[in-house]
Amino acid sequence: MPNDLKPYLGLQASLLTQHGKESVICPLLLSTNGLEVSHVNGYDTDKLGSFTRDIPRYGSQLDAARKKARIGMELAGTQIGIASEGAFANDPFAGIIPWNYELVILVDDIHEIEITGFYGGEAQSANMLVSSWDELTAFLPEARFPSHHLVIKPDDEYHLECRKGIDTIRSLRQAYDWARNLSKKGNVFVENDLRAHINPTRMENILKATQDLAKKMTSLCPGCKSPGYSITETKKGLPCSHCGVPTNLPIANIWSCVKCGDKKEELIANQVTADPAKCHYCNP
Repeated sequence: MPNDLKPYLGLQASLLTQHGKESVICPLLLSTNGLEVSHVNGYDTDKLGSFTRDIPRYGSQLDAARKKARIGMELAGTQIGIASEGAFANDPFAGIIPWNYELVILVDDIHEIEITGFYGGEAQSANMLVSSWDELTAFLPEARFPSHHLVIKPDDEYHLECRKGIDTIRSLRQAYDWARNLSKKGNVFVENDLRAHINPTRMENILKATQDLAKKMTSLCPGCKSPGYSITETKKGLPCSHCGVPTNLPIANIWSCVKCGDKKEELIANQVTADPAKCHYCNP
């Protein structure tokens, strides 16, 4: 049974996935929290959105993950559901590196809460429009083929037909010839397959998001003792060591409870003043 230190010890949860995520999520949540997660695969999760753009995603990233968790709970008859959802964009710093945001959600009807783990990091999400076999083979090192599988489409990324899960030169050549014959202009679009079981870089990011979730599951609210107590905001305003003007650097973290809504401000340790180089007044 659950206890004060491990509220999920011995409880049962479901994980709906058809892309191998159980290999990283289930063992981690069992070893860190004692949560026994059963893999559920009786539903085509591509119905909630596909990375090949033929099926739009169901709502936001959080909406889609929550929907998956609820479907898994219904299929398995559990009161706790786990699900994950990924998103891809450019990096939040320079805006030029492919970036992967992974969210892993725990929907908990026992405690009547939701807890989310999150991680953002570099993605293996390369793509190219090619017009010859030589151009395609030159692209393969950038795509980290064959450890990361490929998708082929005629014409461009918006074509509704595609070949997925390509992992050999032979299947790549067959897919290229197929797409070239269908193409109106002789162009072929190639990109990394972003499904987790055939994109190891993404699977590593899912593991890190699960680690974030596992940590929050054992973090209890000082007031109501509910799991999921975590940092939800950062307060800026660390004063400049030279002029004393508040900077944009963080000075405190805001901890919040997902159950009772209690919030607590905690000063960041070992941070008293900011370097003048980071001050917009001293270094405009």
